[in-house]
Amino acid sequence: MEHNALWWIGFNALVIVLIMVDMLVFHKRDHEVSIKESLIWTAVWITLALLFNVFILLTDGRQQALDYLTGYLIEKSLSVDNLFVFIVIFSYFRVPAVYQHRVLFYGILVAMILRAAFILAGIKLVTEFEWIMYIFGAFLIYIAIKMVAEKNEEYDPSKNLVVKLFSKIMPMKMEYKNHNFIEKENGKRHLTQLFVVLVTISFVDLVFAVDSIPAIFAITTDPFIVYTSNIFAIMGLRALYFAIAGVMKLFHYLKYALSVILAFVGVKMLIAHYFKIPTGVSLLVIVSVLTIAILASVLRSKIMKNTMME
Repeated sequence: MEHNALWWIGFNALVIVLIMVDMLVFHKRDHEVSIKESLIWTAVWITLALLFNVFILLTDGRQQALDYLTGYLIEKSLSVDNLFVFIVIFSYFRVPAVYQHRVLFYGILVAMILRAAFILAGIKLVTEFEWIMYIFGAFLIYIAIKMVAEKNEEYDPSKNLVVKLFSKIMPMKMEYKNHNFIEKENGKRHLTQLFVVLVTISFVDLVFAVDSIPAIFAITTDPFIVYTSNIFAIMGLRALYFAIAGVMKLFHYLKYALSVILAFVGVKMLIAHYFKIPTGVSLLVIVSVLTIAILASVLRSKIMKNTMME
């Protein structure tokens, strides 16, 4: 079934209403999203995605509904890398937990626009800029090394490579005073670090779209099915992020695990043209690294506890 402009307008209007309700009603005030709240919202987005799948079934038929569900699951799987990269980016820029939801909220809006453009272009425009994968892959490896090297040193934003680049374009406010992306002081506009983080997060989604969208095009070439499955998948990931990030704070060695995962993702990007690492292998590596880090953290806690008791 052909999806005309009304389908596109209707779906985007629905999504905008949903995220506006999310932001202006449930997350009107900046606050640290708890694991419980995150899991509830994850369940909400999964339910909405499945309800939309039922809508596709009733209006488009069984095959289109199956294509949508397959695309949704593929995007979820391929976006595991994004999730951990987001965690590392927030950690790298020392973004306070209370502002992270706002960054991801606007990041989703940017992602919707970019993915719609790429899908409508049949991903052709994106694949022509394959060289960007090498730059970003190298950048991820740089951040991974930087995270381990910095250890627990006090964060100095003026020494941050990305902040330095943006500060050459426009004056910057180094501290996190509020959730604004641009501030005006003495009649002069300044970028904030939060703006830099938003651009970085958006760039991450841009790069990963090069990998995920062609994978779904292998299932269906219907732009509407590809787009809707993509959007619902990344909307749900935004909620799931906080559950995973919250759990990670409890374990001492997870910082090093994230560095390893980030380096792995970087290498994966650098060699993608020559060797494609299967999604299953990526998931296995991520789960294995995290499991080892969690077990090591638990063992460390027990040893320290026993030492203190002695």
